[in-house]
Amino acid sequence: HVANLFMDAGMVVLTAFVSPFRSDRDKVRTLVNGNANGNANNNDDDSNSNEFIEVYCSADLSTCEGRDTKGLYAKARAGVIPQFTGVSSPYEAPEKAELNVLTGSRTLEE
Repeated sequence: HVANLFMDAGMVVLTAFVSPFRSDRDKVRTLVNGNANGNANNNDDDSNSNEFIEVYCSADLSTCEGRDTKGLYAKARAGVIPQFTGVSSPYEAPEKAELNVLTGSRTLEE
């Protein structure tokens, strides 16, 4: 909703979230695209104004665990952190991301 306020002011808004559930991402897509069309209740994904661009930074679980500098995955596997995405709570990969960045199979230089 805060991003919508900035969009209403004519600004380009970038946000970054760990959003494990497809339904949550779809709600935001509908909210943003509805705002872009001047109608917050517009559910038409085929509209001419598609302001929501989903970027999926794809990496498998072992890659994420290997990059974990805080040891959160180890704590989740030990049961210290409940409902941890990818370990004890599911992650639903996007079905229609506008951009898929394969971060798990490429180096930073690539």
